[in-house]
Amino acid sequence: MKKSREINSFFYSQYFDEGLRITLGSIIPVIVCAFLGEFMTGTLISLGALIVGISDTPGAPAHRRTGTLVCVILGTLTILITAIANNSMIAMTGVIAILGFLYSMFAVFNTRAATIGMMCLLIMLINVDHMYSFREELTLLAYFIIGGIWYMVISFSITYVRPYRLAQQVLSDTIHNVADYIRIKANFYDVNQDIDANYGKLIDKHIEVNTHQEEVRDVLFQSKRSIKDTTSRGRFLTLVFADIVDLFEQSMTTHYDYATIHEKYGDSGLLRRVNNILHKISSELDNISYKLQINRTPLMRNDLNKDIEELRNALEQYDKKNNVNSIPIKKIIVNIRTIVRHIHQIYNYSQLKKVDIEREEIANTRKFIKEDIINLQSFRDNLSLSSNIFRHALRMSIVLSATYLVLHLINFSEFGIYWVLLTILVILKPGFGLTQERNLQRLIGTVIGGIIGALILILIPDQTIRFAILVIFFFIAYSLFRINYIMSVIFMTPYVLIMLSFTGANTLEIAKERIFDTFIGGVIAFLSSYIIFPNWESFQIKKNMRSLLVANYQYLAQAISILSGQRIGIIEYKLARKEVYIASANMGSTFQRLLTEPKWRQRITKEVNRFVILNHIFSSYSATLMTQLNESANQYFTNEDVRLFYKALQNLEKAIYALDDGSNDFTPIKSIKDIQDSNPDSDDAIIITEQLQFLVKISADLQKVTIELVRKNEEEEEREG
Repeated sequence: MKKSREINSFFYSQYFDEGLRITLGSIIPVIVCAFLGEFMTGTLISLGALIVGISDTPGAPAHRRTGTLVCVILGTLTILITAIANNSMIAMTGVIAILGFLYSMFAVFNTRAATIGMMCLLIMLINVDHMYSFREELTLLAYFIIGGIWYMVISFSITYVRPYRLAQQVLSDTIHNVADYIRIKANFYDVNQDIDANYGKLIDKHIEVNTHQEEVRDVLFQSKRSIKDTTSRGRFLTLVFADIVDLFEQSMTTHYDYATIHEKYGDSGLLRRVNNILHKISSELDNISYKLQINRTPLMRNDLNKDIEELRNALEQYDKKNNVNSIPIKKIIVNIRTIVRHIHQIYNYSQLKKVDIEREEIANTRKFIKEDIINLQSFRDNLSLSSNIFRHALRMSIVLSATYLVLHLINFSEFGIYWVLLTILVILKPGFGLTQERNLQRLIGTVIGGIIGALILILIPDQTIRFAILVIFFFIAYSLFRINYIMSVIFMTPYVLIMLSFTGANTLEIAKERIFDTFIGGVIAFLSSYIIFPNWESFQIKKNMRSLLVANYQYLAQAISILSGQRIGIIEYKLARKEVYIASANMGSTFQRLLTEPKWRQRITKEVNRFVILNHIFSSYSATLMTQLNESANQYFTNEDVRLFYKALQNLEKAIYALDDGSNDFTPIKSIKDIQDSNPDSDDAIIITEQLQFLVKISADLQKVTIELVRKNEEEEEREG
């Protein structure tokens, strides 16, 4: 049942739609032109559609329209420049160097711009060394423009007919990832689980959740139609997303000293019940995700309130039997109730035909999206070796132009030069680890795909069947392009070989050559990422650490403001929370990349791992305390708690100054005010004080590990210097 649902989900996913969109845009021109006896013309038109289609990454409709149009315009200019330079090897080398640098620098603006830059480089490589007359060049240019415009017609016709489909899909992915996050959290209540190993899984999943949340914000919040039409599908999706973000925060607040919890309640059966409820919550979220994706109304599958009540009764019996007061489990139950309340709200939204609920954060959605300002200042600000993007652009420029020149001088085959340069373009990434990973994936995918393609060409002589297989492989390749690169290459290679077979080329020989050329390109990309302006994460890590500490400080500092009597609006609170999520995800991604670097570069891995885990614990406890503070004001907080908050902030402040980079984005709190103790002896007040004491301890540990990391990093830089 679960497997069939996963397969069914894929057919309704954004990745399936993306593959279908690109396939329709690329294959229809080939079919139409083939019937007219102009197969090559159709291939050239489809190439334009394919390139523009790949540049059409998910996002707000206006951004997608602008992006595809820019890709067509820049692609046209690139073809013209390449055509002019093709008469001279030296001129072509210069063009490759200049365009390689400029288009790689597009990454300073945003991900969409980076993809457009890469597609323009691909257009350049496709047209390198092709000698055509002026009339032929204009014809090829026209085919590219026709292909690009044809894809835009296909793509935006679909968007017009189903304006909220992409938003549904990306929101569904987000909900599914939150479900997985809670499922991993549930493992903390399994006494047989390795707590440290589970932290690693939790942090990795947190990165995925944040990535998908940012994608939803981009697709949903930047669409005026979604926000302004109070009766629209877009408003429903926005409300669901707001609840999912709040639910995710609640899932983060269910954090305790799990080793102590295991020791204290391991034999009680209570933890097993908590684990079971959290798994049921995950199941409900998966159900919402699936129904949202297939555009069906979800219905509740489990009586979660009954399960919570059974847990509460079991806890009462345990406390009565052992004459104790299990405050941590009571807090977990309260937290689970809040999560379940959000799930019930989402189910209720689904039942309503008109959603007109007012929420302050929905009226201010523009504040939650990052505005990517595309201007020359951003470009100029990154013209420094301290910029990862600048170093990558220089590396790409040098490697592509030098490889072209050397291969040309040794009379390498024209087709071979193209494949080597294409391999470098696809594999060479800003970071060493990602380059290494993509290198291996492309080589394995090419070898396996080449074998599959060769077998098809040997065993299936019928061209109609071959073409049908080509279409299927093409569709699968571009459906998997963004989620499973190695599988995408495995299917991409055979369709290229089958397509070449229609031109009369010796495809079996080409298959062998392609594997060889891919190997050469991979070796060049790998070595260049190692020796030409390498981006080692150990040198870049201080920036992400500081951003994370500042985000945590500013989030927790709201507690001092609230306890001092200031009113913190829901928008300010949630914006600060969002910054913590983003900074945590960036730090986790940095650590993942650090682990892929050569062993001799990983001298600080242990400290970074400890920093990431401590940060996750700190963020979870901060979220717990901030939630309690927002719900009860200062009802259970004392002057001692205020001082503990301040002590934790001071520890973070020292860690931030240890990472001082000269920026002025941090202003510490200089003093605190006393508050009136309300109910210092209550159970809630006692556990809040205990949590704050632990928060102070974690902040002190963060300070120590930060100072140790800075020391080791400075030693590393001195050795490098």
